[in-house]
Amino acid sequence: MKLQGKVLNWNDDKGFGFVEPNGGGERAFVHIKNFKPRVRRPINGDVIIFKLVHERNNRYKATDIKFARDDKNLNKRNTTNSSSTFGIYFILIFCSALLASIYSGKLPQLFSVLYILMSLVTFIVYAIDKSAAQNGRWRTQESTLHILSLIGGWPGAFFAQNTLRHKSSKKKFKRIYKATVLLNLGILIWLHTEKGTIALNNIISLLLNG
Repeated sequence: MKLQGKVLNWNDDKGFGFVEPNGGGERAFVHIKNFKPRVRRPINGDVIIFKLVHERNNRYKATDIKFARDDKNLNKRNTTNSSSTFGIYFILIFCSALLASIYSGKLPQLFSVLYILMSLVTFIVYAIDKSAAQNGRWRTQESTLHILSLIGGWPGAFFAQNTLRHKSSKKKFKRIYKATVLLNLGILIWLHTEKGTIALNNIISLLLNG
């Protein structure tokens, strides 16, 4: 079982000190060689995650030690990478389904152009907004970014969030973004129904006839 505690009485010249588990418990000996990986040297007050080993001399030592902050960052990166991989596969499946629908005549070819164009525009708007945030310029409203996603730019928004690292950590923004994706897909699915097909044909006729 792994424990968490604070480093105490650290002697950096000798490379050892002690750790006191959070919530109380046996104080354990800490040696620099038991840090895995050795990303940096500890200081007093550092929070570490460790395994407690009971030695023959009735003392305790910490092994398999990691800095708590590094462990959290690693878990966060792994979660982000998993989410990014899922998103890429999701977009690939969506593109395949969209092309199949267009090829079968259920949707006009205009839809492929629409999604490509809106994704490109959305990516550019994200890039401009990130540059504005870094340089203290006027920002693009989040509602504008969500509207772009809703009308077909959500694949571009996904790649902007993951490659530019913009708006990727704001939980509220991400929740609304996911809602725009679901709503966009819902409208697309509805267009495959009888009523949706009629409505789409009427819209196209109005656009063509001016």
